[in-house]
Amino acid sequence: MVSEKKKQKLKEVKEDLRKYPVIGIIDMFKLPGRQLHEIRNKLRNEAVIKMVKKRIIKLALKDCGLKGIEEMDKYIQGEPALLLSKTDPFRLAKTINQSKSKAFAKAGDVAPIDIIVRAGPTPLPPGPVIGELQRAKIPATVEGEKITVREDTVVAEEGDTIDKTLADVLVKLGVEPMEIGLNLLAAWENGHVYTKDILFIPTEKYLEDLQLASSQAFSLAYNVNYYTKDNVSLFLSRAHQEAYTIALQADILTKDTAKSLIAKAKTQAETLKDMIKKEVKEEPKEKLEKKKEEKKKKEKPKEKKPKKKKEPKPKAKKEVKPKKKEKKHDKKKK
Repeated sequence: MVSEKKKQKLKEVKEDLRKYPVIGIIDMFKLPGRQLHEIRNKLRNEAVIKMVKKRIIKLALKDCGLKGIEEMDKYIQGEPALLLSKTDPFRLAKTINQSKSKAFAKAGDVAPIDIIVRAGPTPLPPGPVIGELQRAKIPATVEGEKITVREDTVVAEEGDTIDKTLADVLVKLGVEPMEIGLNLLAAWENGHVYTKDILFIPTEKYLEDLQLASSQAFSLAYNVNYYTKDNVSLFLSRAHQEAYTIALQADILTKDTAKSLIAKAKTQAETLKDMIKKEVKEEPKEKLEKKKEEKKKKEKPKEKKPKKKKEPKPKAKKEVKPKKKEKKHDKKKK
């Protein structure tokens, strides 16, 4: 049998649910009292945390009569509590995110990010603790009166489970890798339930997505020739440019093409003038060269036909006259 005290508590919770337009389910598991007190102070003007037993929360959600509120039942887990607010759920999630505080890791905690021990001197004096640092795979040495970490060391990667040895070393080094805050699982507003993965998306990401969607829609409409008030000026500009190009290529004289056509005609005239000058200069040279060639042809001596060699006439044989006999008186004279 349900006690009157529990009935009264259930009634109060249902009244609170009807009173606030935004209703959230949070998990208080492993939330230290000191951090809870700090979070309450930060949310003083934003929201009210109501810690109630799990069964009473389930009954209140079922019987309060709010549209779609029963869907919140499946997000109740761990050590649940109600977060009641009159603030927009996304703004509320942002406030919760900003109210997180740093805390030391405990054995069994999961590293939310890569945990790095930076190089440099530590507050620890030389002693057995240097062995603990080495067991935690932190390169350490003694320099003067302090233990010094030789180089930056990643002692745990995001998602790793932190063991007791590492947790104790991080406490001694003063490293607080954990973030403590309210674990908002879901929020209800006007019949809609927003889950954690939606609520904690940064506002800047929504703006970036909207800008990207707008840009892509604009490009798509322009490429498929879909006219809207945003792109019609571009279509008119493109049509004007295409008409101008056609008119220019076809030498159609308009008030827009007149200047370009005159410039085009001037350029063509100058080109033609240069070509004529070039031909005039080159023509005499060609004529001179032709004349020289003709003159050379004329000056070439006629090839003389080789004269036939006259065969020498055979010489007539001289008649050998008989020697005259010397007269005797001639011999005597001699």
